[in-house]
Amino acid sequence: MNLFYLVLALTSGMGLSIQAAVNSRLSSGVNDQPLMAAFISFTIGAICLGVLALVQVQWSGMTQQLAAQPWWRWVGGAIGAMVVFTSVFLAPRIGITNTMFLFIIGQLITGMLIDSFGWIQMPIRPVFWWKYVGLVLMLLGLSLFMFGERLFGSS
Repeated sequence: MNLFYLVLALTSGMGLSIQAAVNSRLSSGVNDQPLMAAFISFTIGAICLGVLALVQVQWSGMTQQLAAQPWWRWVGGAIGAMVVFTSVFLAPRIGITNTMFLFIIGQLITGMLIDSFGWIQMPIRPVFWWKYVGLVLMLLGLSLFMFGERLFGSS
């Protein structure tokens, strides 16, 4: 696998934690309203992507291509908005680490299902037993992260 892709994925994951913390502080600055903070964050992100799209996208034939898309291909933005809102809402309540850990577990479970069955028109990729073992280990790690203090005390 290309090292650049691995680093890009890792830094994007780091960005998710930073984004959750920044947006959480934004929420506290707008009368503890996570929905407004998520809206502001999404708006700024849309403006940034819009500027990049103006200079990077090949616009010829785009209108016909957009009109030909099935309805379900349009839900990604709504899912993204939900994720941003959820991170803003949860970060101050359960902590950045717990929020991100749960996000990662959810991503891995769903990703394994999509890879295994080729859902959402994605190519089927084999999921071997060691990936399931890795997921179980991560679930055990999540349990320690979230409930370790109850199990072992705070020392």
